[in-house]
Amino acid sequence: MRLSFILMLAFVVVFFTETASARDFSSWLNELQNEARAKGISSTTISQALPATLKPIPRIIELDRKQPEKTKTLEEYLEGAVSQKRVNGGRAEMAEYKNLLQNVSDTFGVQKEVIVALWGVETSYGSNTGGFDIVTALATLAYDGRRSAFFREELFNALRILDEEHISHHKMKGSWAGAMGQCQFMPSSFLRFAVDFNKDGKRDIWGTQADVFASTANYLSQSGWKKNEPWGHQVQLPSGFDRNLIGTSLRRPLQAWHDAGVRMLDGKSIPFEGALEASVIQPDGAGTPTFVVYDNYRVILKWNKSNYFATSVGLLSDRLKGW
Repeated sequence: MRLSFILMLAFVVVFFTETASARDFSSWLNELQNEARAKGISSTTISQALPATLKPIPRIIELDRKQPEKTKTLEEYLEGAVSQKRVNGGRAEMAEYKNLLQNVSDTFGVQKEVIVALWGVETSYGSNTGGFDIVTALATLAYDGRRSAFFREELFNALRILDEEHISHHKMKGSWAGAMGQCQFMPSSFLRFAVDFNKDGKRDIWGTQADVFASTANYLSQSGWKKNEPWGHQVQLPSGFDRNLIGTSLRRPLQAWHDAGVRMLDGKSIPFEGALEASVIQPDGAGTPTFVVYDNYRVILKWNKSNYFATSVGLLSDRLKGW
């Protein structure tokens, strides 16, 4: 009898908790809809993308709250990001879109192999773009509260994109965190950098390669990319190298690094390409792969603040150069 009472009590608690939670979200959603209207979002977009039946996605909350753990070394990361399969795929894509890529490269001043390398590392050449409904994902994260102001603004940006009819609501898919399309732009990045390169009236980073490539190149160009400069080189350090000199916060002329004994892996001097300043980085610490990196590397870090990501884009672009 007592067990039955406890089970009944537990059911009542869960029922009322879930009911209260649903009611809270419903009230929050109503306020969101009103704010969207006040911001000029059309009633059609609101009714389609933010219907009263909208519900948060628990899996997204789980993913957002899960603390990232370092499970791979840089070398292990590169095995996937710059695998021979990834390289072969990139070379095939460069051959298929040769003329388009050259046009985009000439227009925005970004090497075509860099555009394709970012595409490859970000979404494996468009094959892994994420399947979450962007508006629902952003609404879930905005409601959750951990970074509600950021995701709320991104949500309104996503609604603006729908209002401008660049993509239909049912096709606006992406990652659980709201990154969209083949170049994985957040809605704010889309509004700032996405390009309608084929002039069809839509900035389509989901299915139009001209727009995907141009949007990627435009992001890099506006972020300070320099076409005639490298991203970096893998190097070796002399024994006794001062570890206080390692890190992106310190920039020195290449001559200073040369004088400090920094050399290419084959023992040759680092190529001197203009009056470049560089940093020495070692993402995994002492005794692990080391790189001299330039301003273009910092531009890639604006896209994704991960040394693993930026290094893999640089190395993949090297493997694609000339194709």
